[in-house]
Amino acid sequence: MQTAQVNSPRPPGGQAPSRLSPTHTDTPSYPQPPRPTVIADNVHIVYRIHGASRARGAATAALGRILSRAKAPGVREVHAVRGVSFTARRGEAIGLIGTNGSGKSTLLRAIAGVLPTESGRIYTDSQPALLGVNAALMNDLTGERNVLLGGLAMGLSKQDVQARAQDVIDFSGIKGDFSSLPMRTYSSGMAARLRFAIASIKDHDVLMIDEALATGDRHFQKRSEARIRELRERAGTVFLVSHSNKNIRDICDRVLWLERGELRMDGPTEEVLQAYEAFTKG
Repeated sequence: MQTAQVNSPRPPGGQAPSRLSPTHTDTPSYPQPPRPTVIADNVHIVYRIHGASRARGAATAALGRILSRAKAPGVREVHAVRGVSFTARRGEAIGLIGTNGSGKSTLLRAIAGVLPTESGRIYTDSQPALLGVNAALMNDLTGERNVLLGGLAMGLSKQDVQARAQDVIDFSGIKGDFSSLPMRTYSSGMAARLRFAIASIKDHDVLMIDEALATGDRHFQKRSEARIRELRERAGTVFLVSHSNKNIRDICDRVLWLERGELRMDGPTEEVLQAYEAFTKG
């Protein structure tokens, strides 16, 4: 948009007046809130299960249809997220809580672009990074090789990844020769710790963590919490899905409580957790 330029009148025999007169005062400036990183606007997410049967397992139902030459049943729909709206801003650490099946992980996957929305919109100012215990690593490659590929996938140069590779291995707590062994030889906890270490090698505008802190001993969990705080201080936004209210209290300053796919409460951590704990105890 172009702005028109207005020339001030010059008084006879004098100089053009300044833009601000001696009696003029500047409009007071107020601190602006951090800019949004994620906006969810009335988001609905629906899973469609083709040929689902409530009475028998999928394999048994399929065999029965083959033998009887019956047509496949209709599609079963699961409305996993229902009309969720919120705005996340830079510097926030937001916990997602709720009972099993409440839609927490589904919502994260939609923010990451892995799942489409049925209706509503999700806006992000960059590509969010989703870290979870099911994040893909190459099982036939070594831990060291996965560190390299993971860093390259996040846009780092080969030189940057190689310079940080040993720090990533050390942070994950992988001992001995395991870093040079294929990932298929790792325990689930070792693999999850390595995933977290790889994801945190880079500063993310939006980092989403799905139960990664549930793995490892208390020492690793404390290091993970410290790393998340570092990411926040570098102006990122962190989403954390966890069933540990202690982890949520230690890390998050805001909590979204989902229940049966609906956003039941959104507010300060302690306020929301107290309401959630009363709900689960009741």
